[in-house]
This record gives sequence, C-alpha cells and structure tokens, in this order.
Amino acid sequence: MVMQPVLEIFAADDFALWPVVEHESFGCLVLNGKLTPAEVGTAVMRIADRNDSEPEEHGPCPTDPLGIFLHGLLTMPDLVATSGFRVTDTTTTTGTVFVEPGRCNGLGTWRDWLDVLDGTGCAHFGHDPSSTAERVGDTVRLTHDAYGTDGSPVTELPADQVRRLVADAQQDLQDFLGLAGAWAEQHLPAHAAPVTAALARALDLASSP
Repeated sequence: MVMQPVLEIFAADDFALWPVVEHESFGCLVLNGKLTPAEVGTAVMRIADRNDSEPEEHGPCPTDPLGIFLHGLLTMPDLVATSGFRVTDTTTTTGTVFVEPGRCNGLGTWRDWLDVLDGTGCAHFGHDPSSTAERVGDTVRLTHDAYGTDGSPVTELPADQVRRLVADAQQDLQDFLGLAGAWAEQHLPAHAAPVTAALARALDLASSP
C-alpha cells in the first residue's frame, strides 16, 4: 500500500513563462523530491493558475505577463492546491485505488488524515468519487466511493500503518517544497521567496510540525 500526494493537472495550453511538461487535462502529478525541473514548473503553473484572481480584489496588478500570472498566488490570503493524498494497493497488478481525492478537495487538507487517527475518526476527501477514511478501533477503513455503486473498493489497514503512510506522504510534500524552492531561485529569481512561501501555504506546510 502506498499513499502519495497528487496534484490535479490541466493541459498547459501553450504556456510559455517557464518550461513545463505536456500533460492531458484532469490527470494527476505525484509530488515528491524526485520531479524534473519541468515537472516542478508544471506543478507551480497549476497551483498559480488555480489561485488566479481578479486584479482589483487583491491590490494593484502588475502589467508584465509573469507578474499578472503570479498575482493571485502572491496576494490571495487563502490558497488551494487541488487534489490530495491518494492511496493505492501496489501489491496487485490492477493497482486498486482505495482513496482518490475528488473535486473540492485540496492538498492543504492533508491534516484531515491526522484527524482520522487522533481526532474525529472520520474524513471525506471530496466527491466524484466520495472517498472516505474512518477509524474503527485500531484499524482505518478506506472506502473509494462511499456514495457510489455496490462493489466500491474497501479495505482496512492498521492505524499504525496509516500513520506511517501519512508521515511518508507528508515528507514527500516537504521534499517537493524544497525542490520547488530551488526551482524558483533558478526560474523566478525576483519572486523566489514569496512564491516558495505561497506554495507552503497552499500545501499547509507553513507551520508543519
């Protein structure tokens, strides 16, 4: 079983502000410390685009293309990185997915997994599919689509195993953020510090333990 932070990706549509990889819309990019520079650029592009805003809402907007594109990311108080932690059974040839972050879920909600383990004992990860995690005693029950048709994949894992999986996925996010900081220093030297800080807020890592 593996838990990975994944970011929803759209097609680049002739994006030219920095190098990105070609990617089909509605796919997912796994975030970790092993991404290529172009993959990091793709992730930064997607997060910045997701947090685009009307210029007048958050102060004067720059007039240059780069400044305009980064304006929402650098000025919005609440940032979103769409998707979340995906849980896949890698021991089977089919690679059954037990948690697939749906719409209206973000990577910044990864702490919901800690709530499953130590808080309310239950979390929902968006919809279409409506994946859920529920603690039952010393186990955590994962349901791919709680409101889907009969036969939706369900599994139960020891709570200690889920805790390790969450820690590994959170470390992947931290590693990605470190990689993105170095990327920003090379590709966005005039904006490196605020862009890195904004990414940390979008991923809810600014005050991570």
